[in-house]
Amino acid sequence: EAAISNIVEEGDKVLCPVYGKFSERFKLIVEAFGGKPIELPVDWGDIPQPELIEEALDREKNVKAVTITQNETSTGVRVPLEDISKIVKKHNTLLIVDTISSMGGDYIPVDDLKIDLCVSGSQKCFSLPPGLAFISVSEEAWEVIRGTKRRAFYFNLPAYLESYKKNPPEQPYTPALTFYYALQNSLRLLLEEGLDNVISRHRKVALATREAMKALELELFPKREENCSVTVTAVRTPNGVSDKELREHMQKEYGILISGGQSKLKGKIFRIGHMGCVTDKEILTTIYALEQSLKKLGQRVEIGAGLEAAIKVFK
Repeated sequence: EAAISNIVEEGDKVLCPVYGKFSERFKLIVEAFGGKPIELPVDWGDIPQPELIEEALDREKNVKAVTITQNETSTGVRVPLEDISKIVKKHNTLLIVDTISSMGGDYIPVDDLKIDLCVSGSQKCFSLPPGLAFISVSEEAWEVIRGTKRRAFYFNLPAYLESYKKNPPEQPYTPALTFYYALQNSLRLLLEEGLDNVISRHRKVALATREAMKALELELFPKREENCSVTVTAVRTPNGVSDKELREHMQKEYGILISGGQSKLKGKIFRIGHMGCVTDKEILTTIYALEQSLKKLGQRVEIGAGLEAAIKVFK
């Protein structure tokens, strides 16, 4: 909302590919601030292809920004940004990217990708409670922001910049100070492990989860495995099994909480999060609980097959 409210004025066109619940929110926020979202519908489980974005930008003139949710947790997909960024920049358009559920767990070189406004949050890969939001702003975006008539007060980005320039730097409004201390510790742990190692761990845990699902003959929801998220795995709920009963059984019997589908995917998929401090121990425990719960609910599964497939990845 901070990103949109600082650049979008009444009637401004914003290209919004919609391929899940969170990419859809960009469109709704643009509408809320009087902008004109140009929706680019994509099948849920798929990702927006660069050529479709280019066609839309060629067709629609004076598009102010393009929004991308890099990691769409509602469907379990991640969007490669390299080609999309080149197309957006070729059209002299701002690129706004939601990395809320991937920053700190996936490789996102913000400056190299020329992301103009990149947003993230504390509650995903940084392993903190919700309450802090992060945003980076490019020089090109600042030029647009300075000429935009804003309708935000708390989300007034120039106010934050002016306070930051003070000696010592300040916040324009009272921050959640205790969360800052928690974030400082989270970043310390991340740096001690090493960012490359953290990203490698996320990728390995994601691969192990996918291999376990396939070994249990469960279908991944994303249309192509190469587009699967590294922080959450979305799986189609097998026929004859209640998504709600499965999740409730796992939580009650094993203390394992997984998520269901959202919006039009409610009851059709379940989602396993593996971000932040999640390691092989947590995911192996989750796979064990899933195997046992599926069997308890009458699903034919080969007990141990998922665990064996995941362990092979970790070895």
